[in-house]
Amino acid sequence: MEISDELLCLFSADVSDDGDRYVVEVPRREVETGAIDAGATYRVALISTDASDGEGSSESEAEVPPDQPQPPVEPGETRYVEIEDIGKQGDGIARVERGYVIIVPGADIGERVKVEVTEVKSNFAVGEIIESDV
Repeated sequence: MEISDELLCLFSADVSDDGDRYVVEVPRREVETGAIDAGATYRVALISTDASDGEGSSESEAEVPPDQPQPPVEPGETRYVEIEDIGKQGDGIARVERGYVIIVPGADIGERVKVEVTEVKSNFAVGEIIESDV
């Protein structure tokens, strides 16, 4: 999947039924941090959580075709990140270049951590905490 360089924010949300319409709620932090403006119009892409759960994928599937943007991290790389969100399984979520997601098990929102990237996929990576509150 290609992620546009114009990506403003990335978050998980539920779609709720509101009578004659369906609603996707935008987290308050996305407006408060200046990523987006209340009242403005944006294009929205919805991606199933099943598409990124990693189950049943093989190493060859993790490779990104050469014509696609490459992930901004590599296995074994060390990064300093801030946890911005918590995923549905309770893992910390950090975002780096182009909104690329690094999942950090055992991290909490607002925590700054040093991680070693242990797994890289086309649309997310997994990082292991090396040092906390750096």
